[in-house]
Amino acid sequence: MTTLRLPALATAHSHAFQRGMRGRAQRPGPRGTDDFWTWRQAMYDLALSLDPERLYDVSRVAFDELFAAGVLTVGEFHYVHHQADGTPYDDRTVMADAVIRAAKDAGLRVALLRGVYHRGGPGVPAAHAQLRFSDASLDDALRDVDSLRARYRDDPDVTVGLAPHSVRALPPAWLAPIGHHARAHDLPLHMHVAEQPAEVDACVRETGRRPVELVADAGLLSPRFVAVHATHLAPHEARLLGDARAFVCLNPTTERDLGDGHPDVTAMRSAGCRLCTGIDSHVLTDPLEDLRGVELGERLRTLLRVTSRVEAPTLAERLWEAGSHEGARACGFADAGGYTLIDRGARELALVDDEHLQDAIVFSGTLRIIAGVVRAQRPA
Repeated sequence: MTTLRLPALATAHSHAFQRGMRGRAQRPGPRGTDDFWTWRQAMYDLALSLDPERLYDVSRVAFDELFAAGVLTVGEFHYVHHQADGTPYDDRTVMADAVIRAAKDAGLRVALLRGVYHRGGPGVPAAHAQLRFSDASLDDALRDVDSLRARYRDDPDVTVGLAPHSVRALPPAWLAPIGHHARAHDLPLHMHVAEQPAEVDACVRETGRRPVELVADAGLLSPRFVAVHATHLAPHEARLLGDARAFVCLNPTTERDLGDGHPDVTAMRSAGCRLCTGIDSHVLTDPLEDLRGVELGERLRTLLRVTSRVEAPTLAERLWEAGSHEGARACGFADAGGYTLIDRGARELALVDDEHLQDAIVFSGTLRIIAGVVRAQRPA
């Protein structure tokens, strides 16, 4: 087999436990209108069923599938922390440790992005499965982050970051202290941002600010900040992210599954946002589909072909950079860490000349072209 080495793929946004939902939310629900919010209820039901052993098992399936698809680095946005009634486990980080162990056993590098969650929405206390996600105080959450940092300090395959879940899931007053903690310890800082119009509207009603305006005012924006989804940004919010050299993590396979909408990728590119990609809900494990989905979704939104006119590097090269080095950097790693191997003899690549090979890999490749993952040699 003749193989080509490309920088190893990274998926910067994952909820591994949601791999257990595959196939379970694809039929009409009882409400008559199915959207993100009806999907979320099915996700809550799954979350209630987890314990540390089950979480490890589901996560291991998810991570094995990622590794087989050519991924080396995963950013795990982890927020199932406590027992079903909200009582912390005696070992408060046992669920996070189970996810980290599953990732390492699958051969991955992992950023454990410890979710911070406190409420069901503005003025609405946490209830039902949200109790598993929620901390009584911000100090509790930050102590858990520090415990994980200390435990994995010497592990080159693990980074630890902070993940305020969303503007709806925690009080605005918690944002500035979270940003301070991330700056003080140079932590990756990931947050769901503007995924749904209802989230944006609720944020404006509560604070008078749109989500990116709010996190900017709280001091969260920096090259460590990763805005996940960013589907419903106003143009000036893209500029705020770009001016800060922040990341936007796009998750095309999940966003189309949930009916989230098409983000304005052109505005993000023009503003200088750093793009990366994620699998999110594990509805489909295909990092190539996530890469090309960034561009193909923008074509559908704009009714244009080839939405970026920059000639060098090529669009395919820039998409691969987003899905490899940039995804790894968003997770707190210095670089891609190794290589994804491409089978040059795969039938998808037959008749493709070398000049257009990477274009064909990104826009026409399937998982059949993935021949494995190898790590770069570490300095002795």
